[in-house]
Amino acid sequence: MLNAIPRYGVRVVPGTEKIVAECRQRGELAQGPHVEAFEHTFARIAGGERAIATSYGRMAFYNILKALRLPEGSEVVLPALTFWVIPELARVAGLRPVFADIDPHTFTLDPEAVERVVTPRTAAIVPTHLYGLPCDMDPLLDIARRHGLAVVEDCAHALGATYRGRPVGTFGEAALFSFQTLKPLNTYGGGAALVNDPALADRVAELVAKDPWPEANDVERRLRFGRLQRLFIRPGVFTFSAFPILWAASWVDWNPDVFLWEEIRELEPLPAAYRQRYSNVQAAIGLEALEHLEGWTAETRAHARIVDLALGGLPAVEAPAEPPGRRHVYYQYCAYVPDRDSLVCKAIRHGVDLETLHVDLCTAMALFPGPHAPTPGAERATATVQMPVYASLTNAEVERVALNVRRALGHAPTPDGLPVSSPRRRPS
Repeated sequence: MLNAIPRYGVRVVPGTEKIVAECRQRGELAQGPHVEAFEHTFARIAGGERAIATSYGRMAFYNILKALRLPEGSEVVLPALTFWVIPELARVAGLRPVFADIDPHTFTLDPEAVERVVTPRTAAIVPTHLYGLPCDMDPLLDIARRHGLAVVEDCAHALGATYRGRPVGTFGEAALFSFQTLKPLNTYGGGAALVNDPALADRVAELVAKDPWPEANDVERRLRFGRLQRLFIRPGVFTFSAFPILWAASWVDWNPDVFLWEEIRELEPLPAAYRQRYSNVQAAIGLEALEHLEGWTAETRAHARIVDLALGGLPAVEAPAEPPGRRHVYYQYCAYVPDRDSLVCKAIRHGVDLETLHVDLCTAMALFPGPHAPTPGAERATATVQMPVYASLTNAEVERVALNVRRALGHAPTPDGLPVSSPRRRPS
């Protein structure tokens, strides 16, 4: 049997173990000179004024909110479809999360829905560039200007994405980025606040500096966990580890996805692991990874084009949108398909792992009791499927993903007269 194709891929820097060994030898796993160098380089590449590295992307968000000094109990507008931790940390920061609907075709905030939930108590908007596609920022910024609202961009999925040629993360007061193992920039955890106002940046940095440096053992533990994640989703290992479980589950109507994600819970008080500094060795890995970022992005976009061409024209299939002026980086290739759950089962039986669960419909969660505004777009978006197009796949593997999806949907293996590896470029 061919190697099974896992839903996730990890962007691995060549020479990672050498970087780790050198930091270890110098006694610089936790503290060292690379953190400041990484912050400067990241800010330059991301297009912002200043970057402050944090233990997690979510802590970048939390510290930004605290540094903004928003009135206690004021409202923060977030998309109804997002990672539950983000609105929960807004609550922990003393604010009230309010959810607005998304455009189900782009999975990003619907400006008209945002306008409907803004009240005199609203203090901020959080445009989330979900799955790697930028929000339509112009109307959101107009709403923020008219109502005097702060804008904090959630760029956890979207490093490298642009809106009208400008990098995401540079439109509002600040932005959060995540460097978790599966993200566009992998430093085995961590994140950064990208801040455009010097005074606000100083306040974020002061909050981050209050947290202790991690112990070397904690850093080693984080690196080991990242290596295990990387190992188990290598196709050769995945084929004989998680894949048999997923294959068996496809025959008994059981979805193991629910065991893959973090337990949903209140985060007050903040977990101790959140209150640590970003380590020197992670920064060293990040400096090297930034050199590869644009190449990885180009590979992922080319893979998305292969799937676009293979699935184009199929009835009831809606591929990810890329509106003019919005450059998608395809952290997830998220599509609508008929009979989604049946497709997932058929695909895994042919060695292709598709995902159905990645972010959360927060308006349906007990953690965020209503009342909530209607969110039909977000509710529709929960019925999507995510197909692997990550950079470490070969073109042949991506073609295999696309052709298995076609087959599972009851269509011929290839579109008539159309090679799936057509070199035509995606619009930028």
